[in-house]
Parts: sequence; structure tokens; C-alpha cells
Amino acid sequence: MADAAGDERHLWFTVLGPVAIWRGGRQLDAGSPRQRALLAVLLVQGGRGTSAPELIRALWGKDPPPDARAALHTYVCRLRAVLGPDAGMLASESDGYALHVGEGGLDLQRAEQFVAEAEQARRSGDPARARELLCRAMELGTGEPPEGVPGPYGVAWRVRLEEHRLSLVETRLALDLEAGRHARVVAELTALTAGHPLRERLKELLMLALYRGGRRAEALAAYADTRRLLAQERGVAPSPGLTELHRRILRADPRLPAPEGGHPRYAGEGAAQVRPAQLPPDTRDFTGRAALVEELIAYLGPGRGRRVALSAVGGIGGVGKTALAVHVAHAVRPFFPDGQLYVDLRGCGPCPVEPESVLGTFLRALGVSDCAIPVGVSERAALYRSVLDGRRVLVLLDNARDAAQVRPLLPGTDGCAALVTSRNRLAHPAGTHAVALDVMRPQEALALFTRITGEGGEDARKVVAACGCLPLAIRIAAARLVARRAWTAADLVRKLADEHRRLDELQAGDLGVEATFELGYGQLAARQARAFRLVALPCGPDISLGAAAAVLGLGTEEARQTLEFLVDTSLLESPAPDRYRYHDLLRLYARARAERDDPPEQREAARSRLLDHYLATAARVYTMNRPGEPLADHLEPTRYPGLAFDGRESALEWLYAEAGNLLACARASAGGTMLRRAADLMLVTKDLADSGTGARQYEQTIVHLLAAALQAQDTHAEGRLRLPMAHLHIMAGRLAEADRQAQAAMALRRHCADPVLSSNALNESGIIASLQGRHEDAESLLQQALAAFRSYGNQNSVASALANLALLYVDTGRITEGVSLAEQCLALYQKIGATTRLAAGHYSLGVVLTQAARPEDALQQFEQAVVIFQDSRQCLWEAMTYWRMAEAHLAADRPAQAAGRAEEALAILQGPSGQWARANALTALGHALRRTGHADRARVCWHKALETYETLGSPEAAAVRRLLPADRPAPVGDADV
Repeated sequence: MADAAGDERHLWFTVLGPVAIWRGGRQLDAGSPRQRALLAVLLVQGGRGTSAPELIRALWGKDPPPDARAALHTYVCRLRAVLGPDAGMLASESDGYALHVGEGGLDLQRAEQFVAEAEQARRSGDPARARELLCRAMELGTGEPPEGVPGPYGVAWRVRLEEHRLSLVETRLALDLEAGRHARVVAELTALTAGHPLRERLKELLMLALYRGGRRAEALAAYADTRRLLAQERGVAPSPGLTELHRRILRADPRLPAPEGGHPRYAGEGAAQVRPAQLPPDTRDFTGRAALVEELIAYLGPGRGRRVALSAVGGIGGVGKTALAVHVAHAVRPFFPDGQLYVDLRGCGPCPVEPESVLGTFLRALGVSDCAIPVGVSERAALYRSVLDGRRVLVLLDNARDAAQVRPLLPGTDGCAALVTSRNRLAHPAGTHAVALDVMRPQEALALFTRITGEGGEDARKVVAACGCLPLAIRIAAARLVARRAWTAADLVRKLADEHRRLDELQAGDLGVEATFELGYGQLAARQARAFRLVALPCGPDISLGAAAAVLGLGTEEARQTLEFLVDTSLLESPAPDRYRYHDLLRLYARARAERDDPPEQREAARSRLLDHYLATAARVYTMNRPGEPLADHLEPTRYPGLAFDGRESALEWLYAEAGNLLACARASAGGTMLRRAADLMLVTKDLADSGTGARQYEQTIVHLLAAALQAQDTHAEGRLRLPMAHLHIMAGRLAEADRQAQAAMALRRHCADPVLSSNALNESGIIASLQGRHEDAESLLQQALAAFRSYGNQNSVASALANLALLYVDTGRITEGVSLAEQCLALYQKIGATTRLAAGHYSLGVVLTQAARPEDALQQFEQAVVIFQDSRQCLWEAMTYWRMAEAHLAADRPAQAAGRAEEALAILQGPSGQWARANALTALGHALRRTGHADRARVCWHKALETYETLGSPEAAAVRRLLPADRPAPVGDADV
């Protein structure tokens, strides 16, 4: 625009933001949205002709209106009228049109020119000039994307604009890395990859920045996360470039370190130091709350120490949260000399402010230019925290909706503070100073009323009492009295005496929200109203179409039509195709209506139908992953067949997508006739326990159900719940607790004619005995388990028992027998077509072969196992396989490769469910480091492993303890492990 402003005759077109026409410094009216869409299509063609049919398809898609050609001609005529003396540039050409823009007359052309010049400068060895040109290109696209441009072309163009922006950002970040600014771009790259987790170029840059900054383990973890996400979302492996970078990081390629020399600072870098002062005026007649004011000032003031202070003031609407927060904010202003930021988040209204919009406003107030403000909440939040670094700024977030709205807006560095108000109870970060603001004390309330009106007698006390000492109600009542000079306090008392009319006289509080919901709900037909109430009953974060259909007892299409109507009336949201969710307040309102309108037996029937849906579908997934295992024949019957899947991948996709919902359903099914089905649901979803991310919620659900089974004295449900509980404790290395659960299951098997309980209790007990070194007991138990599995045709578990016996045999020196059993296990998995379980077979055979002094053969087995574990999202088993590979490399005297594999395991094992496996990987890494001459780092690894083993009570602690001389404490400082 600046270029065009100097010549009033010059035309300037923009498509990188809003589609617009400028003549000099004045914007012309480009017409309706579809007319602007036509303008965009013609501009992007760069003067090439476009036929009328092509233009019609771009504007209306496959189903244009009958008069589309006439409308197209009308738009062309109107655009020519807008162009005025330059109308000739919009020419008619062979059944179409072309728009011939002069040199430099289109922002897209100018941006492409800057990009080309930047590339030339980069090749010429002038990265600073290249970066400057890239920033100029980015400045041309600082406006909002053309959301108002309709039709297929508008959608495609918005996608192209985002790709254009990201490409420029990637190039600029690559220049920053070339200049050695790796440490400074990590925050921005972290935010960008969070917003675009599947964009591999950004992940490459992040990994490189982390590695060059001495954060190798984090770089490896970033690769592990990316690989897992690509497999989960797209079913593909990382690109060759990303994979090669990963290999180079593992090898510590000497060509990867940061460039030598200083870190050049580009011209114009950084945000200008601007001091915002955005606080609203203090309340002139603020009254009361003296103790709270003193408490908040003390917390936010200079005595807070070196930390980010966060205070949250909660309470009902009208209780005076904003007045208190603004009053305190003005009191502590001297302690925040770099500025104060304020925003009303409108969290209790129908249109809460989005964090991304707030961040843009805050960044501008802090001196960041529009061209430097990225798109996306994660990217903006990262830049926001970076700009605040080193400053002392107070942030007042008023009227927040929830923690998700607040979290991106919080400062991240010492010296800053945030003060949040909300009607809702927010999930605050640890260390938050939370204040639950109550109504005023009667004396304070009267003082406030008297201060405004001058009235302080008995009638004033009655007014305050009728207002419930709620500050907003008191202020409204006082304002009405002051505005009506003929009124007295007694008149106001009479008006407020009728409880049915009181809220009409005092329009304040949360009842207005409920009235808004009532308006929408009252417009629903009976079938739609029933769906609105019942679909809110499940406890999960959202609900799939299939699950909702089960809740309602409807067919899929009928349920879809009903739910989509609720979406159209804004009573339900659809974040993705065939998935639905409520706004939190709407869910609470819907549940309240269900309790009011639906009898208890109907609500219970809806929950039961949902449990049937999850159990039947999860059983299908389990059977697909474990052919040859007849568990589905021994489950509680359901009234629904469950969903069907076209393959193992889609089945696993369903399981992990629905994990939170089905576990919430199981937890809510702890009573009455649903308990046994809930226990069965935990059995058929045991893969969640090995996925890493879902293990904690899975365990919590079992604990809850087990308590219910004990209270109900349901030994059948209790026994089936103790089996996955024992498995969880085994995987976590808590062998004593695992043994307690297994022994309880063993006791129950004698009283239950349940082959599933009997055989699996023997198997889990045998595994525990083997890990505890009770080899004779282990062999007896595992042989019994093998016979029990065979007795009811459970071929899949027969293979598992063979593997467990093989591991036991090699531990006791019976190498030949162990290898033979492991090979039988693998052959059986192959015979029954258990593709997923093949990983366990390869894993077991690899462990046995390592013990048999055949590390190369073992590594071949592990390589096959790890691919399958990755595909089936078994993160814990994947990590354990890397640990076993490290052991095999150690056996082959390759300590450097062993260290790399152990580090890969550690990059995955971050959660509490993988602590035992993490200790194993640390032990192996310690051996590798000692062999490569890093004795101090090795001892750090062993000390960390020993601490975990001792906490868990694991027998491995003794072996690690022998590696650590008693007279040598752990090295001081962090180690890169």
C-alpha cells in the first residue's frame, strides 16, 4: 500500500490478505464476496485468460445456479466500473476473461519478487539481506485471510496462503539456523510444530536447533513423537530427510554442530520496548474487601520472589470479581513498570474471545509489528512469552471461560504476574493463588449502598438483604434509586419484595445464561429434545456418531440427522465429521433437563446401551488383533453387535480415538447390572495399558471398578479386574503389588468356573515368579497356564505361554530349550495369522538369542518386532525393544550403537507407566557409556536407575548396586541421558 499511496492514479491489488483494490491510498469497493472471489481468480492467473466455465466452477463448484453465466458477466461489468479509467485491463478473451495488472501492481507478484531476491542474496553469501527480503515478503501478507471469499476457489486460496506463509517462515528459520541462532529459534519452532505437527520440514528445523543447542535427547524425542504421529494420523513413515537427520544425530555427525563464530543480529530484529497501560479505571467508590485486597497485593507485589505470580479470583456472576481485580491491579502498578495488559475474555457470553485474537492484540501492544505476528495460538503464545522475557508486566484476564482460554495468555518468566477472574472453576496450574470470592458481609454491603445513595437506615438494610449482599445487585438497585429522585429506599424495598419479580428488577447473575438456553431448547421437537438431553449423559470429552446412536437407541442415519439439527441450532458442536460435543455449560443444562424430564430407568437404559456398544466394538478389535483367542466367547452378552472394521489399522484407530470415552463409560458403569460388562471392557482394552499415554487412566478405571466389585461381592467381576491390574503392575515393575493381585486372582479361580480367569491367573503368577527369581514356582505355574490355555482352544495365549517359558529357561541356563520354545511361539503366531502378536514373538526370540550369545540374530528379530510395535502403537513395548537392542549391541561389543538404542528408548519412556523400563534402559546406557570412556555419565545413569528400582522394589536393584562403589556418590550436575 505504501508504494501506491504516492500516486493517486496507480492501481494496487492485494490477494495475500483481504482481496482488495486500491487506487493510491484509497481502497475501492470490490463488491460482493463472490465478486471478490472472481477478482482473486483473475489476479492469480497473472494475466492469463480463464474460460467462463472454469470461472464458474471456481465460484460455484460442481452445482452452479442456472444463471451463473449471466451473474459472471454482471460481476465483470461491475469490476470494470470499479476500475474506471483502467477498465481495459479486464479484457474479454475467447469465452473468458483476463486481468492484465501492471508491473508491481499485485502484492503476490511483489512477494514472489522479494522471495526470488532473497534466494539470490542467500546464494551470494548475504544471509542478513536474504532475511530482510523475506520479512518484506511476509509483511505483504499480514492481513487476515480472505474468509469472506466464497466458493471452492476461496477455500483453495486460503490453503495456498497458509502454505505460502509457512514456506516463508521455514526459509527464514533456516537462515536463522545458518547464522547460528539455534537457541533463539527453539521457542518459535516448538510453537510452530505444535500448530503443525505433521509438517516434517518444521520438525527437521526443530531437531537441528535442539541438537545444535546441546539438547540431543530432546531432538531424538522430537523425532520419536513425529514418527509415532505420522504412523497414527497418516500411516506412513517419516520422510527420508527427517530419517537421515535422525541417523546423523544418533551418530553425532560432526557436520551437524552449529557454525563457528558469533551469532549475528539482523537489522531491525526484536520488538520495540513499548509500555502498555491498558487497565480500566479503578472503581471510584470501591468498598470493603480489605483483607482480600491486602492478600492479593502481598501475593502480586514485590515479596513474590523469583516466580511468575498467578492469582485467580472466582465466584458467581455479580460478586465483584472484576472490581476487585481492577482495584488490586491499580494498587500494584508500581511493581510492574514495563506495563499492564488487560482483556475482557467474555467467557460467560455466547462469543468468548479466542486466545489467538487476544495474543495478537497483546503482541501489538508490546511493540511487535504485524508482519512479525504469526498465525496460530501456539505460535503466538510462544512469541508472547519470548517478548515478555526480562520484563515486569501485569496481565489482567477478566471474565475467563476456562483454563484452555487462559493458558496461552499466561506469562512464562520471572517478574511478570497474571490476575484472572472467572465465574467458572478453572483448572489452575500448580502454585496458583486462588481466591473464592463470596458475597459481601452485611456491613460492607450496607456501606456500599450508603456510599452510592446516601441512604443508610433500616430500609437500606432491607434493600441490601433483598439483593443477597451481591455487589452487582446492590449497585443496580442503588443506581435505580439515584436515577429516580421521587423514589425512596422504601419504594425500592416494595419493588424487591416479590421474589418472582426480583430478578426482573435486578438483571444480574447466571440466570440470564439459563434463560438463553431455555429459548433454544424450547424450539426443539420432542425427538430432538430427547437427544439433546440423553447424549449429554456420557462422561467423555466428546461422543462419536456410533456411540450417540447407541445412547439414543436409533439407527446411524436417524441419529445423524437429529444430531446435525442440534449442531445447526448451536446446541451441540461438531469438531470433526461424525463427532459431537457440548459446550460445558450446555452439557450441565442438558443433564439437568434429563434429570427433570427423563425417568431414572430411561437414563440408566441409555447408559447401558452405550456400554454395550463399547464392549461389543472393543471385543471385535481385540479379536482382530488376537486371532486364535476365544475371549469374545466368554464375555457378558450385549444387545448390540458393535462396529465393523475393514482392517486392523481402522480397528486400532477406533480403539485409541475412543480410549478416553470408553474408559469414562466403564468408570460410570460401576454399579448394578453393568459392573460385569465394565470388567469385560477392561479385559478387551488391555492394549491401552501398553500404549504409554493411556496407561494411567486405564489403571485408575480398574481401581475404581475393583472397589465396586469388592463392595458388591461380585467375585466374577473382581477376578477379571485383577488380571489386567496384575499386568499393569508387572509392566510398571511393581512386582510385589503385581503378586498380590495375581494371588487374589488365583484364590478366586478356585471359586469361579471361568477359564479366562483360571488360565490367565496362572500365567500372570508364573511371569511374576520368573521375574522375582522363583524359578521352580515359575515353571510349574507357566506349565499349568499352558495346559489351561490349550484346554479351551486359546492358541494365541498358548503362544504367549511358550514365550514366557522360553524366557524362564534361558534365565536358568537351559538355552537350547529356551530357543526351541521361542521359535515354537513365533511359528504359532504365524500359523494363526496373529500379525500384531508377531511382535511379541520376535521380541521373545530376540531376548532368548541374546542370551544364547547370538546377538546378530537377536537384532534381526528386534528389528521386526519394533516395526510391528510402532504400527500397533505399543509405545512401552517399542521402548523395551530398543532397550533389548542396546543389550544385543553390548553383547556384540558395539557400545556406541548400544548407547543410541538406549537413548531412543529413553526418548519414549517419559510417563510414570514406563519407569521400570526406563530404569532398564538407563542401566544399559550406563554400560555403553562406561565402555566408551564416560565413567561419570555411566554412574549418573546407574544412580538414576537404582533410585527407580529401589522405589519400585525391583530385584534388579541388587545388580545395579554392585556397579556403584559405596564410597563414590553420584556425580554432581545433569547428565545428557
